Amino acid sequence: MRLRGARREGRMSTAPIEIRHQPESPHSRLVKCTIQACNLAKEAAGAAAEGIATGSTHLLGSLRQREKELDNLDREIDAGVTANITQVTDTEARELLACMKFMIGLERIGDLLLSFASSAQAANSGIDPEDTRDLTHMATVLEKMLTDVGEAFSTRDVRKAVNVLRADGEMDRLRNLIFMRHIENPENVHRQASLQVIFMTQSLERAGDHAKNLAEEVCHFVSGHTVRHVMMTYDKPIEQLFLDWLRQREQQR
Repeated sequence: MRLRGARREGRMSTAPIEIRHQPESPHSRLVKCTIQACNLAKEAAGAAAEGIATGSTHLLGSLRQREKELDNLDREIDAGVTANITQVTDTEARELLACMKFMIGLERIGDLLLSFASSAQAANSGIDPEDTRDLTHMATVLEKMLTDVGEAFSTRDVRKAVNVLRADGEMDRLRNLIFMRHIENPENVHRQASLQVIFMTQSLERAGDHAKNLAEEVCHFVSGHTVRHVMMTYDKPIEQLFLDWLRQREQQR
């Protein structure tokens, strides 16, 4: 009897072993929220580009939900940074401040894209084809800028941030082209939905400015150098950078 009892006591338990995972730190959670916000803003720009190109009211209407989600992330990051900024290391504190700056810019981009969508819906398919072409191009460039700025932040890649800084020149060129067509109108051609087109152009151009500001934040945050110093080390033409990105996106589809 003792032997049997000893054998029973010596048997290994077959009960599953509970694996305890370390809880996610507030710092890591806030960084993930910021990356999520970058992806949301990028998706919103993509929806704006496809929505104006195809006249899809569904895609343009989807920007309102994305803007609400960005607002929710803005509140979460603001509260989280305020509560944790004094409880982390100096390096983590700098990262949290970068998260807050990023979220402010991304939330404003969401507002501007929603304004773009509202103006597009007000035009009610009355936009000239050449304006549709240029606005689609602007929104596509903005999508690329937000793609690069999100990757620059998440991977600490200064080269991606430089891509964004250079793309701002293309946004300015397209804005000037549309403004000249509708405001100066040297050929005195009747244009449809001029007011809405101008508002849409301004929204995209200002969204691009915010994306550029985020890229500047990455450059300084990662390298510790001014934007001018960083730009001196990169000389690839923006046209080639844009073509490379378009080629990569086509390969992923």
